[in-house]
Amino acid sequence: MDWRPVQGVGLPCLSPGTLAGNRKVVEDGWMDIVEGSCTLLQRMEICVAEAEKRSGKNAVNMQETFTVYLIETRSMDAMADGRNPAPDSLWRRYSEFELLRSYLIVAYPYIVVPPLPEKRAEFVWHKLSADNMDPDFVERRRIGLENFLLRVASHRVLSNDKILYHFLTEVHGAAQGRCSSGDDLSISNSSFLLCLRVADRLYGVFKVHGNYGRVFSEWSAIEREMGDGLQSAGHHMDAYAASIDDILEEEEHYADQLKEYLFYAEALRAVCRKHELTQFELEMASQDLVSKKQQREELATGIVRTFSFKGMTNKLFGQEAPEQREARLKLLEELIAEGEDTVKDKTVECEEHIERAWEDMERFEEQRDKDLREALINYAVMQISMCKKGIQVWNNAKECFLKM
Repeated sequence: MDWRPVQGVGLPCLSPGTLAGNRKVVEDGWMDIVEGSCTLLQRMEICVAEAEKRSGKNAVNMQETFTVYLIETRSMDAMADGRNPAPDSLWRRYSEFELLRSYLIVAYPYIVVPPLPEKRAEFVWHKLSADNMDPDFVERRRIGLENFLLRVASHRVLSNDKILYHFLTEVHGAAQGRCSSGDDLSISNSSFLLCLRVADRLYGVFKVHGNYGRVFSEWSAIEREMGDGLQSAGHHMDAYAASIDDILEEEEHYADQLKEYLFYAEALRAVCRKHELTQFELEMASQDLVSKKQQREELATGIVRTFSFKGMTNKLFGQEAPEQREARLKLLEELIAEGEDTVKDKTVECEEHIERAWEDMERFEEQRDKDLREALINYAVMQISMCKKGIQVWNNAKECFLKM
């Protein structure tokens, strides 16, 4: 594998030829982790500490502005011994996270690889900006990238990948290697779209209270006896209307959790597509083997059961010489032996993919149920709290009206 500096910030690139063979090359530090029979997250503290805007030239020598993210790692063993060493740190671009994930998808086609946060702001609330360089959006993406690393580092298979370890710990390095359905998440999609609609409706409801506040304030100016009560009620309404901005920030946090599982759908489809491809290759190899055996039978018996160009030429020009037929039979025997080996290998590959994919699907479903249950419960608690706040505002307004 080739780790090259990218656009002046010393970031590594995964070259296209780097894939499965890399795990055979193991350094001392990596060997300690692999032999520990535990996930990388149990041996290493990982966080994406901050984001920074930088400028540089791209591949076509044009100036561009981009964001890099600081990854900090620290050994758990050092902290367990009572030491508190400074964390190791390096910078990575979002595109490098994409390369890492693409590598994991190809190297582990039976695993539901965690998704990355959105590269561009596709769904935003009224207050938030769709600008990719907006600080709020960059911060949300930083949290999403950290979540991606934590999920990968806690996976019992993905966490033992050497490229992942290099990604987290080495700015430069070298290794060599070569490359060797989402319907379950429809409920997540519906839940996310529902949250969008609820947030939009809530925004309108809260802003209506701002209209109440303005009306009460204007009314208080022309009603002397009721003026104080109306003005106080207007202040409560204005405060309630302004509080929607903070609520939407919390709403965005829950939306990001649902969006993550919305993006998981593509990872599930990738696993299913790999199974379909493996099954297709097995069927094609089986058909080719059947065809070769039929050719051998026809050549050995001289009885042609299906129409072929070779059969027509034999009828027109006579049978081929015994030496030619023996040579063809020998070649067919070799091709049939190779075909049987291919079918056997493809059968094993298909069965192994199904077994491993099923195991990882079960792990993923357990993780999904736990995460979505927690997110939706917290979302319900937030909605209850918000409704209680609305009731309190109107109770305060009622007290103001009673004093008029």
